[in-house]
Amino acid sequence: MSTPEQFRALMRAVTDRIAGQTLDSSLQDRLNREFGPGSSAYRDIFEACKSAIAAGWMCRHEGGGIRYGRIIKPAQDLAGYSVDVVDMDNLAGPHHAHPNGEIDLIMPLAGPARFDGHEAGWLVYGPGSEHSPTVSGGRALVLYLLPQGAIEFTRH
Repeated sequence: MSTPEQFRALMRAVTDRIAGQTLDSSLQDRLNREFGPGSSAYRDIFEACKSAIAAGWMCRHEGGGIRYGRIIKPAQDLAGYSVDVVDMDNLAGPHHAHPNGEIDLIMPLAGPARFDGHEAGWLVYGPGSEHSPTVSGGRALVLYLLPQGAIEFTRH
């Protein structure tokens, strides 16, 4: 069973390695090399998320068919990142922009689930990017690291 403190430690292991890095394709490649599918870090994060959902402290909210929740507010010990997790099954979420960028960890739960067309692993959106987050081909958990917790929901 994962506790909020144990989960925070898993996130700190990632954010300590990426603190101050530019959110771009190089960071995406690095995250997939160091913390990607097949790594113990990826497995530990995935298992911690499933355990936390089962325990009821992660993805506690639901709206539009999406289970979601901010797990950690922007924190200095996490290099200023916030942490959110969503549980989505073959649907598109609300359109939003990332003023400071967004780092996503894609964890398929059922089927060959993809997030914005990407398989299991890390996906990095740079500052100023925007999208309607979409899971297709199954069900997935997606963890979001947001610099300073910045996200702007838009009407589209």
